[in-house]
Amino acid sequence: MLLPKLIAAITLLAISLNQSSINAADSYSVKDTEGKHADIITPDGHVILRYMYERDTTNETTTFDTAKVFAHVLSDDGETTLTKGAGGKFPHHRGIFIGWNKLDQGGKKHDLWHVRNTEQKHREFDEIEFAKKGARITSVIDWVGTDGKAVVHEKRTYKVTSHDGVHAMIDFSSTLTAVDGDVELNGDPEHAGIQFRPSQLVADNKSATYTFHEEGIDPTKNLDLPWVAESFKIGDQWWSVQHMNHPSNPEGARWSAYRDYGRFGPFTVVKINDGESTTFRYRFCVTKGKNQDRNKLAETYKQYAE
Repeated sequence: MLLPKLIAAITLLAISLNQSSINAADSYSVKDTEGKHADIITPDGHVILRYMYERDTTNETTTFDTAKVFAHVLSDDGETTLTKGAGGKFPHHRGIFIGWNKLDQGGKKHDLWHVRNTEQKHREFDEIEFAKKGARITSVIDWVGTDGKAVVHEKRTYKVTSHDGVHAMIDFSSTLTAVDGDVELNGDPEHAGIQFRPSQLVADNKSATYTFHEEGIDPTKNLDLPWVAESFKIGDQWWSVQHMNHPSNPEGARWSAYRDYGRFGPFTVVKINDGESTTFRYRFCVTKGKNQDRNKLAETYKQYAE
C-alpha cells in the first residue's frame, strides 16, 4: 500500500505545482482543490467530473451538507452540473453516490444513506491516473457509524474515458470492507444502493423518463436488471444516462427507476464478514439528447459486460 500512496501523493503534488503544463498536453488531467474537491478535466480544458469530498463541521448545516462523498457530472461548458448536490428535494441525494439506510453491525444500526448522525469521510487518495483517453480517481473513505467509529472502509473509484458520441463514460467501483465486526447492508430500493441523482432542475420540471432492456419490465418486481436508461431535461437540453449493472455484482438487485425527479439505481442486500470485502461495479454512459434506442443501449451494455 505504501508505494501506491506515495505515487498518489507525488501525482497530486505535480498537479498542484504544474497544472498549466498538464493542461497544455493533449490529455485528460486531474486537479485537486485541497480539502474541497478533485476535478477530472478533458483535453479541451473542461471539468467533466468533480469528486466532492469536503468535510466541514462548522455548524449543523455544513455538517450535514458535507457528510456524504459523491461525484458531480458536468455539462460540456465545464460549469453546469447535470447532477444534484446538497439541498433541494431530498437533500441527501447527491450526484453519483452509494449508501444504505439499514447497516447492521452486530445489533448496532447505522444509517449511511440519510447521514444525519453518521458520515462518509474521505480519508486519502489512493491513486490518481490520467492519460490521453481518460482519467481516474481512487480514494479511501471511512463509513463512520453513530458511535463515531468506522464500520466500513471503502475504496472508491470514478474513472472517465473518452468514447465517440458520448459526453461522459464513467466507471464506478466500490470495494466495501467490514472493519469492526460482521456487517449487513440492508434497506429498500428507495433508500439504499448505487444511485444517480440528476439536477434539482429535473425535480422542478418532472421530466425524467425511463427505458428498460425489455418491454414489460416492472422494476419493483424484476430483479438484477442489466441496465436502465433515463432521459431528463435541463433548460432546453435533453440528456440521457444509461446506468449499467456489471455481471460480477452481488445478485438480488432491485431497482428504483420510476421517480419523476430522476433518482435511480439498484439496491442489494449484502452481508460482509468481519475483515472481508464486497465489490460493486457500475458504468454510467452520459449522452446528449433522448437516447431511448433499446438496441443501441443493449450494444453499449454488451461492450461493458464483456
